[in-house]
Amino acid sequence: MSLYDRLVQAYDKQLSHSGVDGVRVARRLSELSKIGITDENGVNRVGFSVEEQKAKSLVSRWMMEAGLHVTEDGAGNVFGKLVGDDERLAAVLSGSHVDSVPNGGHFDGPLGVISALEVVEAWKANGFQPKRSYEVVIFSDEEGARFNGGLTGSRAMMGEIDPEKQRLLKDKDGLSFNEVINKVGLKEEDFFQAKRTIEEIHAFIEVHIEQGKTLEKMDQSVGIVNGIAGPCWLEIIYKGVAGHAGNTPMNDRKDALVAASEFIASVPHLTIVNETCVATVGKIEVSPNGVNVIPGEVTLYVDIRDIYEESRDHLVELVIDCARKIAIAHELVVTIEEKLRIKPVPINTDIINKAGKSLADLNLRPLQLPSGAGHDAMIVGKELPVGMLFVRSKDGISHNPKEWSNLNDCIEGIHALKGLIEQLVNE
Repeated sequence: MSLYDRLVQAYDKQLSHSGVDGVRVARRLSELSKIGITDENGVNRVGFSVEEQKAKSLVSRWMMEAGLHVTEDGAGNVFGKLVGDDERLAAVLSGSHVDSVPNGGHFDGPLGVISALEVVEAWKANGFQPKRSYEVVIFSDEEGARFNGGLTGSRAMMGEIDPEKQRLLKDKDGLSFNEVINKVGLKEEDFFQAKRTIEEIHAFIEVHIEQGKTLEKMDQSVGIVNGIAGPCWLEIIYKGVAGHAGNTPMNDRKDALVAASEFIASVPHLTIVNETCVATVGKIEVSPNGVNVIPGEVTLYVDIRDIYEESRDHLVELVIDCARKIAIAHELVVTIEEKLRIKPVPINTDIINKAGKSLADLNLRPLQLPSGAGHDAMIVGKELPVGMLFVRSKDGISHNPKEWSNLNDCIEGIHALKGLIEQLVNE
């Protein structure tokens, strides 16, 4: 069964109103899903690939058919502009991305782009003309699957790209960044000129699948993001003494893995700092890693996140203190290195309130929830007002062919986006 057939089979057609057409949305999601489709019915559209370029071209055609003026910047970001009544006013932007992780799903990214475009289609059907200009945006390489980076297009637009570091990147095939972007018609010198003047932008709004189970548990189709968590990554190395597993008495060991295991088990209990805090040990390396050898060294990585910087940083301190205390107790050496620290992004209060009104107009609770994952809105939100709406995800599955949001929920999300955008463009 095609994605289109799956989407429309349980669709409530009464949700197609005010110019929003659920069948059109289903058809567009389905057409995008065919670009880079895998044997597992997932999708491969990594950043700066021919597949990502084809997806951008398809959406660009839809933009032009909707009457938008379409442009592409040096980073490959695509903008479809509907000129407002007062061109002197800063524009409202909405969109997401169309690239994917390898064998990813069909909603992460594309739903945000198609939702933003559907607002224009609805306005076109109703003869609505915004006061401010409105732009539908497709950001390049959000997932970062090619260069293990991500959010590339939004970082380029906001002037966050370091040219020296970017030029040094190579993909898994050994191709340089310049070689990769040349294959899709982009030039390095233009890429580093993609920064936009922030005064041109009034706000950015992104619709995205939740990638979690909160909305599903609350039995609600759409929610309002109240903050985007900022990650801090720690590399922790426990150094003990490797030895023979049979000849070393239990009371004469310096087992790095035993200490690391105690630490890993302790981390979840430290997150009581704040109910929105999370911490995960997601990667571990053991040396010598032999069946009959006492582990002499363990390297592990901790991912610590919260939407509030103060509580996130407090949790980081607790994790570091815990790691050191366990090392002392086991008579081991521990080294701790911070690999990454990104500020959490609070969502503009006024936009949260406007989103709440939009949901209330649809008889939906203005339910607020945090985003634990990074999004293009996180990059834009460092300097500009941003907002996000989450659409319910089945079982919270993401980055996987089983990723699914039913069409009813997607269309509810588009109506909520439309109501929010209409408030912003008429300010």
